[in-house]
Amino acid sequence: MGHGGQAVPQGPQPLPGVAHVVAVGSGKGGVGKTTVSVNLAVCLAKLGYRVGLIDADIYGPNVPMMLGATRQPNIVGENRIEPVLAHGVKFISVGLVSPGDKPMVMRGPMLHQIIRQFLQQVEWGELDFLVVDLPPGTGDVVISLVQTVPLTGAVVVSTPSDVALQDARKALEMFHQVHVEVIGMVENMSHFTCPHCHEEIDIFSKGGTERTAKQFGLEFLGSLELDPEIRAGGDRGMPVALAGPESAKAKSFYDMARKVAERAMAIAAKHEDVLEIR
Repeated sequence: MGHGGQAVPQGPQPLPGVAHVVAVGSGKGGVGKTTVSVNLAVCLAKLGYRVGLIDADIYGPNVPMMLGATRQPNIVGENRIEPVLAHGVKFISVGLVSPGDKPMVMRGPMLHQIIRQFLQQVEWGELDFLVVDLPPGTGDVVISLVQTVPLTGAVVVSTPSDVALQDARKALEMFHQVHVEVIGMVENMSHFTCPHCHEEIDIFSKGGTERTAKQFGLEFLGSLELDPEIRAGGDRGMPVALAGPESAKAKSFYDMARKVAERAMAIAAKHEDVLEIR
């Protein structure tokens, strides 16, 4: 019981002012999950939504580099954290307070505390979407996230290779176990187009993610090309999505972002209808 006999809320609590929380995960590292998260957030902002981004990959916080903003966040009010704004996206990351090559060495309880702070002590304001870039795998951070805030849904990123998809299926099962609906799957590094002969080269067995999505009865959110300009944009803090929806390089990211937004809003509306019936 809280003060004055009031019950302390149990379980995950909605974030005031935040309409949809979307996690982006993968079963393994190296599939470009953060690249997808960052460009998804920028696309949504460019499409007119109010967007926040949490870099929950505590051990590999690459979001500040990919957004080109590395200053420490300001402390406002009563020990509240003001998120950093970059390219129309409000974001927070451990990389802002522990920059450079210094590793984050911590156990589960400390991870849980950081995730809670990123969700509850940051002045997010009014957001249509809060994107959460998860670490690879199926560990403590995901558990902390679902215990703290209700998720609208999750996006699972994979390359089309059998090795990556084996781990992606574990991520799908993880979200199922913690009762988070999967919005859909994204195939990253789907293929490579030779800049000289313009021939499409199938490096990782294109189409594997789409087939897996179909097997699981999930929506396929699109294929993203293996393109040096996408990598270069992330390295320079200028995500390729900044080129806008009419750009040939960014079009696939915008197609994906529109599908994520539509599916997330549909899932949220469905859950609201269920609550009203009850």
